[in-house]
Amino acid sequence: MQRQYDEQKPRHHNIVAHIDGHRNDVVGSRSVTALDAVSVYTPAFRVPIEDLADPLELTDIQVRLFRRFHGLDQIRFDPDRSLADLLHAAADGLTALRGREHRVRYVIHGRGMPVVVPYPHNPLHDVCRELGLEHALTFTVTQQSCASGLLAIDLAGRLLAGDPADDALALVLTGEKAFTRDARLLPGTSIFGEGASACLVSANGSRDRLLSYACSQRGEFDTEFGERAEKFQREYRSSLAEVIHRAVGDAGLALDDIRLVLPHNVNVVTWQRLCLLIDFPVRRVLLSNVPANGHLFCTDAFANYQTARELGLLSEGDRYLVATVGAGAGATFAAMVFEH
Repeated sequence: MQRQYDEQKPRHHNIVAHIDGHRNDVVGSRSVTALDAVSVYTPAFRVPIEDLADPLELTDIQVRLFRRFHGLDQIRFDPDRSLADLLHAAADGLTALRGREHRVRYVIHGRGMPVVVPYPHNPLHDVCRELGLEHALTFTVTQQSCASGLLAIDLAGRLLAGDPADDALALVLTGEKAFTRDARLLPGTSIFGEGASACLVSANGSRDRLLSYACSQRGEFDTEFGERAEKFQREYRSSLAEVIHRAVGDAGLALDDIRLVLPHNVNVVTWQRLCLLIDFPVRRVLLSNVPANGHLFCTDAFANYQTARELGLLSEGDRYLVATVGAGAGATFAAMVFEH
């Protein structure tokens, strides 16, 4: 495989943000979830999708479909970094963590693949040791596939809301290697790339308020079997539209109140069609990372938030929505609404 190298250095950003998370089952003054800081790492190596034809066993027609119809151009990889290296690269940019390691009570890795390294290796534990976080309660969530990143943020907020220490923190990590054909390809839909994010979560934030979180788990959508996979494709957009409408409604808003949608980067045409279904302007969906990155598993939401901040697409008081779908042994449709 030939690889092209981006002339720029690897994208490695440290963005400060705060999110207030309101959930019906968390009451009182501890009901605030905040992202104290977000760091995203995306590799500098970009591989044209044509160079993936042989390793992914794609025909010329399939390659043209991905480029012309789905809007994919290049896929990011970091061939010289392991999964632990990717996670550490994201955490290295989290300057707000330095000097506060002792306050981190929880470390959660949200990822799409249930198995990523041979037993007994554990890259999450390796990263915690390197960061001085061996004392923290550490675990991984994969149950919602590519929607597990949002689940991890919600779980971090819930854990912090019940923690006796007012200054307790959680570290949420996302990112994984596209290490097999199955891990790199969503047939006829998308191609996965590599990247990672690190989010420092507290329970006392005041900005980028989380107004709602809607999640629908559909166990009947097992994409490994023919008829169920076809049903999943038929109902994909309507199911995602349902959780979007529910999240917006639970926030006490209408779709017209949403300034920007931060999507999962599955492809461009899916979002074009979804926007027609829900009557939402596609120009207000941030799709610029689809051709540049590919689908970055659970990292898409944070990479798109980073891009929105860099491009000045959000102003104080703007409400925006993050939406994602996880598919595997079943499907999860999830959406969160925030106020900037």
